[in-house]
Amino acid sequence: MSTTHPSGFTAAGVAAGLKTSGGLDLALVVNHGPTFDSASVFTANRCKANPILWSQEVVKDGVVRAVVLNSGGANCYTGPDGFQTTHAVAERVATGLGIGALDVVVCSTGLIGLANDRDDLLAGVDAATAALAEDGGVPAAQAIMTTDSVAKTVVVEGAGWSIGGMAKGAGMLAPALATMLVVITTDAVVPAAELDAALRAATRVSFERLDSDGCMSTNDTVTVMASGASGITPTPEDFGAALTQACTDLAMQLLKDAEGADHEIAITTLHAATEDEAVEVSRSVARSNLFKAAVFGNDPNWGRVLASIGTTDATFDPADLDVAMNGVWVCRESTPAEDPATVDLTGRDVSVTIDLKSGDARATVWTNDLTHAYVHENSAYSS
Repeated sequence: MSTTHPSGFTAAGVAAGLKTSGGLDLALVVNHGPTFDSASVFTANRCKANPILWSQEVVKDGVVRAVVLNSGGANCYTGPDGFQTTHAVAERVATGLGIGALDVVVCSTGLIGLANDRDDLLAGVDAATAALAEDGGVPAAQAIMTTDSVAKTVVVEGAGWSIGGMAKGAGMLAPALATMLVVITTDAVVPAAELDAALRAATRVSFERLDSDGCMSTNDTVTVMASGASGITPTPEDFGAALTQACTDLAMQLLKDAEGADHEIAITTLHAATEDEAVEVSRSVARSNLFKAAVFGNDPNWGRVLASIGTTDATFDPADLDVAMNGVWVCRESTPAEDPATVDLTGRDVSVTIDLKSGDARATVWTNDLTHAYVHENSAYSS
């Protein structure tokens, strides 16, 4: 049931005519309380879409009562009229629900530079408002899909409370965040400040460690809303662990649906001087097109891993690096070790382990291989 699994929430997904396919393209998720605490994180891209500019102001007071999302067009670089469309959508949601427009987060996804038809959007909002239901989480998740092949949803159960969520994304997956729209709901009692701390901690080790293609979106949004409908206040530790579990689950679903991918690759750097350096090294390998192409060809080319490590500012001895692929240590002390021919890369799951021998920190970054299908899909997407 996705976002409507926790008590206190309804949702809907409708066809507003934004997609040429005629499919579902507008979603609405509503918090009915009794509390309306919220937290959000947005893309770090300096080139931000109109819904981001609007929603960044909305979330400042820690109160969000509804999130409205559309696929079919990103409403990014569409001029002042595009921002007015975002404002009009928030106002229409607010009117239909009897709330304030400044309590409505707006999200859009699709092509940059495409102006969504305002009349279609507003009619879609009316239809979604009328269709709100306690089992509306699944159609809402379907309505935010663009190049996604499947809807992404999650439910995590707590002790008398729960978390639900939905996400979209299959390309432009790179920090921060990782293109990606995410709505998470909980019926736990969690004040806004605690939600914010928990969300930032969760995204730091989940969505922000997802680096599919090194391309940062203009529209990334992750919003969590707490209804308090369960009446239960979990400890910050319990809630944080559950939220991290939900975010990680959704992040892995995004990775598995990455455009045209044949392999999902987990790159773990061990014994780094700091966690940031471990992330830097893993991310450098994740962004190597040469490495990703080698994995596509089932080639355990550890030389491309070392070359990527060498581009970072991390602490290590270039003459003393170890690398394993799928558990086979193909490189020891920066020289050939076990036979690369024993590495089986025919399955979808690939692990790369790098030992820097410089400290106690570690981090994993997830990526996928570079395939013919990825190039084709992203060359044909605008048509």
